[in-house]
Amino acid sequence: MMSIANPTFFTLNTGFSILRSAIVPVIFALGVLIVVITGGIDVSFAAISIFAGYATVSFCLSMGFDPGLPGIFAIAIGVGAVLGFINGIVIAQFNLPTLIVTLGTQGVFFGAMYTYVGATYHAELPGSMAALAATNLLDVTTSSGRAYLHVLVVPVLLLCLVVAWLLTRTMFGRSLYAMGGDLEAARRAGFQVKRTQVSVYMLVGALAATAGVIHIVLSRSANPRDLVGGELDIIAAVVLGGASIFGGRGSVVGTVLGVLLVQVIKNSLLLAGVPSAWLRTAVGVMLVLGVGIQALAARRDSRRMRVIEDLDSAQKHEQKVRS
Repeated sequence: MMSIANPTFFTLNTGFSILRSAIVPVIFALGVLIVVITGGIDVSFAAISIFAGYATVSFCLSMGFDPGLPGIFAIAIGVGAVLGFINGIVIAQFNLPTLIVTLGTQGVFFGAMYTYVGATYHAELPGSMAALAATNLLDVTTSSGRAYLHVLVVPVLLLCLVVAWLLTRTMFGRSLYAMGGDLEAARRAGFQVKRTQVSVYMLVGALAATAGVIHIVLSRSANPRDLVGGELDIIAAVVLGGASIFGGRGSVVGTVLGVLLVQVIKNSLLLAGVPSAWLRTAVGVMLVLGVGIQALAARRDSRRMRVIEDLDSAQKHEQKVRS
């Protein structure tokens, strides 16, 4: 339909544009997926992301040195893991709702960044980041113009493979699904629930920090007001990708497809001339539909289980009568 309405949609330029716009959301979505599988909701990942990325760039510029890309990512990931540790320790020790905790820490992290790091817009980046910003994996000239795909697509694909392996092939991944299915049952099965919760939020913080640095590289500037406000898009993508908002279900493949779906719909609406204000409405509608379908499916499954239990009890009663 979009290719009929706008011939420029089904082109290499649009495809590469969608992939570039999905780089940072995919990393965010991987972190949100991990939390959702455990039955929680994290809305502080954007604040952690820009805090870690902006603080790292500000530190390098103020000190006047460039530690290179490994050093920059290491510093940012360390900051993100510390912020994630704060989330995890509060949630694990006090058994507080994850949504409320992360909503509160989101404001705390922003206040700390503005107070202790600063709020200055940096138009220049350290040399290694600036060089990476201009590096493309593919650069093709087409009839519609230049089509380029940034090299950062490669590490994002590797991250997806690592997280998929972590969730499906390790005991840590199994513990996440167990916690999402039933937290008390997971505890009685021998899983270290509190330790795992802290590890989960540290991992999410590290992923968010990685996304923050990549966002700054792609935008070629460091703005402390970036990224915040797009949390709904990420959560919607994870839910549309098949992850259960109630916990215990989700996959990396589905999550990536969910992110691409959201990006395709947003790109399609823009090409169709729909005002940008309606993009948020479209994502919100998709999120409500996704959660609603999950709720209906859960209710249907519970009814089936009730019917099976009633049949079992009836058969047992009949056997007792016969005996």
